[in-house]
Amino acid sequence: MPPQPDIAPAIADLKTKTTALIDAAPSEPLQSRISAPPILWRVPGALASFKDCAACPQMTVVPAGEFTMGSPAGERYRGSETQHRVRIAYPLAVSTFEITFAEWDECVAGGGCEGYRPPDEGWGRGRRPVVNVSWDDAKAYIAWLNAKTGKHYRLLSEAEWEYAARAGTTTSFFFGATLEPTQANIDGSGEADSPPSERNRQKTLPVGSFAPNAFGLYDMHGNVWEYTEDCWNDEYGGAPTDGSAWLTGSCTGKVIKGGSWLEYSGEARSAHRVGGEANEPYNTDGIRLARDL
Repeated sequence: MPPQPDIAPAIADLKTKTTALIDAAPSEPLQSRISAPPILWRVPGALASFKDCAACPQMTVVPAGEFTMGSPAGERYRGSETQHRVRIAYPLAVSTFEITFAEWDECVAGGGCEGYRPPDEGWGRGRRPVVNVSWDDAKAYIAWLNAKTGKHYRLLSEAEWEYAARAGTTTSFFFGATLEPTQANIDGSGEADSPPSERNRQKTLPVGSFAPNAFGLYDMHGNVWEYTEDCWNDEYGGAPTDGSAWLTGSCTGKVIKGGSWLEYSGEARSAHRVGGEANEPYNTDGIRLARDL
């Protein structure tokens, strides 16, 4: 394996310049800016992407920023998504793609992931997103990756996930107000018993099969649901506003985001949120990671 480049100086430069941008930001109370547009503290020419090892996931650097989390009252298919302002005052790295079977199988081959080889439903492994893994399984993969690299990989918080998915947008999807199966792997058939088709593929697709969002992240809508670190809460009252995970509430249930190949477009909205049991794997659920910088 060729040596990985030393990115520590680039990360240090990014963090220093980001701090300067944040120091010059508005000083009004955070929640007074619910209706304000998102703020992205981008550093021109900064580190954009990297891999910590050949078997590690590709990571995309997401800038610090501020945004309004949740959905407006008039958004179609809206659930328990009261709007509130969140400031993520740090850049972070997010896996460019959902974690794949190939990456999971590297973990197993390396003695990690408790030796668990999840079934692929006959859809194929390789570049397809790993499925049939639980939130607890995701933690086992993270433990192996952290031991291998000496870095701090983790699940995204719910707020980080929505910020990363929106990528500076305020619409239901980063594509706009609507989402079609030509843009993401969702069930767009509108028919309960429709046969497999381009509108209802009824399985995962290889990661990166559709266009990325403005941050360069793929499959934030559809393909597989993605676990977050947060405990489930029915509403946002008392939720953190600094991007950190909400670690109180119903903690046997975890927030998952993004929809999947099985769901209609409304469940793939940036603001949509559902809860899943931490120890239950499904063929609709997968993993996306963050890495602290």
